[in-house]
Formats: sequence, structure tokens, C-alpha cells
Amino acid sequence: MKFFKNIKKSRSKSDEIFYKQIKNVIGFVPKELSFYKNAFTHASLQIKDKEGRSVNYERLEYLGDAMLGSIIAAYLYNQVPDANEGYLTQMRSKIVSREHLNELGKDLDLLSFLSTSTSKSKIGNNIHGNLFEALIGAVYLDRGYGYCVKFIYKKVIGPYVDIEKLEGKITSYKGVLIEWSQKNKRNLVFDVYEDTGNQKVKHFSVKLLVDGKVISKGRATSKKRAEEMAAKRAYYVFQSDIAKL
Repeated sequence: MKFFKNIKKSRSKSDEIFYKQIKNVIGFVPKELSFYKNAFTHASLQIKDKEGRSVNYERLEYLGDAMLGSIIAAYLYNQVPDANEGYLTQMRSKIVSREHLNELGKDLDLLSFLSTSTSKSKIGNNIHGNLFEALIGAVYLDRGYGYCVKFIYKKVIGPYVDIEKLEGKITSYKGVLIEWSQKNKRNLVFDVYEDTGNQKVKHFSVKLLVDGKVISKGRATSKKRAEEMAAKRAYYVFQSDIAKL
């Protein structure tokens, strides 16, 4: 009977709580909760669907990353009509940087929704940005492109995007130093080596040398982060010279 098609599908108590929480985060009514549940499911749970495919946030993260990049690109294209391709690419990179996405994820407290079999404190800081991208992917699948744009304008562009401020924001201190060294004919070397020490997690240390002299050091769980840490410290040593570029 058609009458039964009009009866609202009942939710469990936990689903009702999750529904209200997600509605509060995205700012509109979610239609299919399963998309949002997947967006906060960690691979450590090893959940499979009926076809035997893994169910976790990683595919939604990929989709959300693509949607975020395209919507920000369109916004910048329209907002700065005289800008060239290089400028637009640089500005988009600043807006969707991992550091910025992690801040957005933390602001929305997305980690509190994550279902995982491992300690959340051991997952890594990038989980905040990963979940934010997964949430964007869920919004797109649930409500379509228009709502995805609406969500990004409300949560990213409106409160955080100030083009004038972003123009002066540095996203790669290593890149700035390399450019400075090349223009000033300075010999810049990143001496990276493994430095596990007494810790179980592998670490890397880096010495940054300019013209053979050690200027700064950095240590992190990846070579890239260690280099960036050392570069940031060296940047402040040469800041007055770099500002002349």
C-alpha cells in the first residue's frame, strides 16, 4: 500500500543522536546517514560491505579533496579575474593546505565522531583534515553539488578566506629559501638522516646548511616535515634579506 511509503523510517537512538550532530555541523538536513557514518569510519575497524569492499573514510576523503579543490578554484577564478594561472594555483594551495584543513577539522571537532579500534591519540594530526575532506565527500553524495558548494562557502570561504592576507601567507618555507638561495647564489643544503633514538616511531633529523654553515635543525616523523621545520627556523634568520625579493 502507498500509505506505508509515507511512513518515516525510524532511527535507532544512536542514529538519532548522530543525525542531530551531523545536521548541526553541516547546517542542513542530511538525507542518507550511511554516507556520514562512512566518513567517520576508520580503516582499523576492517568493515566490509555486502560485496566485500572496505568501508572507511578514505574513498570519501579522495572525493572531498577533489570537490574542495574544484570549488575553491572556481571561487578564485571568479573573485580575481585578472590573476594568472600561477597566482590562482598558489592561492588555492594556501586555502586547501593540510595545515589549514587540520585547523578546520579541529574547529568542527570532527575527531569526536570517528569510530576506530585504535587510540585516536596515535592516529596522527592529519586525521582532522582527512575527516573534513571525507565529510565534504559525504555531503556531495548525499545532497549534490549545490549543497557541497553551500557547505564549503559557509565553513571555509566565508570565515577563513581573506585574499589579501593569504597573499602574504607562506605555505612552504623550504620553497621560499630555495628561491632566495638561487637568486642570491647561496649554497643551500638539507642534510637529512634517520634519527630514531630511543623512540619506537622512526624519526628524521635535518641540518640546514647555507654556504657550508649549519643555520638550523629540525626533527620530525617524516623527511618532508623535518626539512620544513628546519627551513622555517632558517627563514627567520634570513628574514630581512628574503623580504627584499
